[in-house]
Amino acid sequence: MELALYCPDCGYYEKEKDNLGRQGDFYTSVSVGSVFGELLATRLADWLDELDQKTGLNSPVDLVEAGAHHGQLALDILLWFREFRPDLLQRLKYTIFEPSRSRKAIQVRRLASFAENTAWCDRLAPESIRGVIFSNELLDSMPITRLQWHAGERQWREMGVALRRDEFVWSSLESPVSLPFETPGELLTVLPEGFIVEFSSVATDWWQGAARALHSGWLMTLDYGFESQYLLDPSRPNGTLRTYHHHRVGDNHLAAPGDQDLTAHVNFAEIIRAGERSGLVTDYFDRQAAFLGTIAQGLMIKPATFPPWTLPRLRQLRTLLHPENLGESFRVLVQRRS
Repeated sequence: MELALYCPDCGYYEKEKDNLGRQGDFYTSVSVGSVFGELLATRLADWLDELDQKTGLNSPVDLVEAGAHHGQLALDILLWFREFRPDLLQRLKYTIFEPSRSRKAIQVRRLASFAENTAWCDRLAPESIRGVIFSNELLDSMPITRLQWHAGERQWREMGVALRRDEFVWSSLESPVSLPFETPGELLTVLPEGFIVEFSSVATDWWQGAARALHSGWLMTLDYGFESQYLLDPSRPNGTLRTYHHHRVGDNHLAAPGDQDLTAHVNFAEIIRAGERSGLVTDYFDRQAAFLGTIAQGLMIKPATFPPWTLPRLRQLRTLLHPENLGESFRVLVQRRS
């Protein structure tokens, strides 16, 4: 998964072509239009104001976006700040956590008009951020480990990748392993032979690193996923790893590496525990529809800090909130450090 997505020479995310939207392979909240970024910007501004009120400071503040893809979300957020909160923009540093050189180059071009406010990094120093660290559809694209249940032996075994007759195939490794989260014994008695579950220690480690970087403020992610017990639902015997190509969902994960997206659902229970082990407090965990809907409702009462709700913009909002589009499948997790 890591090579297929991030290889500097042929990785799916390293290609300059835009793989989002109607002409790409999948939709994201960002590709729907600018409303998503503008809604987030209003909440980010509220948090930064709250941070100032609690500390009594009026000093520089940070927004750190991890995994900014082609920089469109950053642009939508910064344009809102320029229009509605220029006072905050004057002391705002917008840093993009981006290890990819090719994507950084694209982002730099797109954000050229905000050169004074933007910076890039490939690591976050401990306790260096006063503000908000956030990501959108980042954790679901991080490397995963796939485990397969061998019912007769009551063992989990890791699945590796082998090459057979010039094709990549999944292959069960020999040594038994343990799940990284608790599993009720009665559930194991009903799991079918060959049941597959995934987890990402990389995502958990990244979240803990981001938590350590937060001196004061919030850590937020928006992503596909659910809690541990749903990963072991017997109705999902093949796990959650999926491919996306030209808006078609597939399960041939090892075909055409570098030419299709790979994604697996985030285990939010583990992410929540990782943040709390690092000293964060969980403020919010719910569906995207509830999170964005609450923000939008407040803005309709006080519209002075938001662009007008034209018909096309209302259509964007409906797509973001509708359970058959993006509102139901995405979760929003917010943790904070006082």
